[in-house]
Amino acid sequence: MNIRRFRSLFEAGASYAEIARECGSDWRTVRKYVAEDAPSVPPVAPPRAGTQPRVITAAFEALIETWLRGDLSLKATVIHERLVAEHGFTGAYQRVKMFCAQARPRIAGELEETDENSLFGFHRRFETTPGAQAQVDWGEEGDLFGTGVKVYSFHMVLSYSRDMFSCYTTSMDMAAFWGAHARAFAHFGGVPGTIVYDRTKTVIRRHVGPGAAVPLHPVASGFAGHYGFDIDVLAAYRPTGKGRVERQVKIVRDHVLGGRRFRTLGELDEAFMVWVPIRRAQVHRTHGQVIGVRAVVDHAALRPLPATGFEVNPGDLRRVGKDALVSFAGCLYSVPARLIRPGQRVLVRADAATVTISAISATSEAGGQHLASHGLATRKGSWVIDPTHWDGLPDGHTRATTTGAGDSAGSTRPGKPVDLGPLSAVLATHAPDVHVAARPLAAYEAAMN
Repeated sequence: MNIRRFRSLFEAGASYAEIARECGSDWRTVRKYVAEDAPSVPPVAPPRAGTQPRVITAAFEALIETWLRGDLSLKATVIHERLVAEHGFTGAYQRVKMFCAQARPRIAGELEETDENSLFGFHRRFETTPGAQAQVDWGEEGDLFGTGVKVYSFHMVLSYSRDMFSCYTTSMDMAAFWGAHARAFAHFGGVPGTIVYDRTKTVIRRHVGPGAAVPLHPVASGFAGHYGFDIDVLAAYRPTGKGRVERQVKIVRDHVLGGRRFRTLGELDEAFMVWVPIRRAQVHRTHGQVIGVRAVVDHAALRPLPATGFEVNPGDLRRVGKDALVSFAGCLYSVPARLIRPGQRVLVRADAATVTISAISATSEAGGQHLASHGLATRKGSWVIDPTHWDGLPDGHTRATTTGAGDSAGSTRPGKPVDLGPLSAVLATHAPDVHVAARPLAAYEAAMN
């Protein structure tokens, strides 16, 4: 633009110095571009592409692309940090950032071709028939009891009626997850035909690429087969596929937990059950009907419950310590010392509120004699002890010390503290060999008379 101004001002009769002051340029630059054979555009520097040494070699490029294909949102700072720490990369972060900037769009286009839903950002709305589907999700509620232990909420929603079930645990392991399913089925009075899940480790055995069949966890497959429902695993990063339960997590958190304090998991479960009739009396905004009325039809279409439950976790094997304590989940639980021996293996089962310890039977590890039941500790490092379990163990009450005087005057026993005055303490220390007669009180009364 300045070059065009140089020419117009020069043709108007301005000098080189005047044009330079007007345009903020050097007068020599003005003279250069107003000459008859002057270029019409400023000079362009030669490209630097290929002139700099390659720091990100083909091996690093392949590694970065592999990481980006696994997680396209992985930050360049994280990639650079891992390259330096784990693969001896010596280049600057800016090189990694520039490579990621040109590689992301290309990889995103390649992944989109094989994506199960190539229309990114859109999803199909659907409705189900009664009893056909339920959706499941976890919610993290934080430290509700002030003990440092996180509380998690389990949610199951029937897709047709939006009738819901929630319960609370301190663990998201197999036993807690599938145990909550059994409680939900009992709450609804039946089993839905299909349940929709995320790709969680309690449902699938490992992650696979788009389009590949998802391998189910053996426990998940066995539980579903026992109760007679199908498992529907969503594609990765598809929260809209179970939007009904995603929304219910927030609703339950606001209406059940909001502004309240709780001390136990039982209080949390009770608070939800108190709120259920209120929820069922409301009109749902999507289907426009009363949830409780629609739930009656939904419950009637559910499959019947099996005659027996499904034991998800047969238990954990632990060894009894010499102190008659068993370590489980970072806490210690007592067992009767008269019924076990040090080092003996026992079977520990835990649910949301109770820890049960049993002896191993002689023929199998399915559990034999029941040894103890305790409430589940809510803080790691806790000792949960029944004092009667230590009956018969030495408690130190028979130990004694002596000053060596040969009589009982200078001896003490733990558990029977003696309050010695200054004179008594001196006498007890030196233990004089003085015999003191023991007389009844009547002798002193007779002497006074």
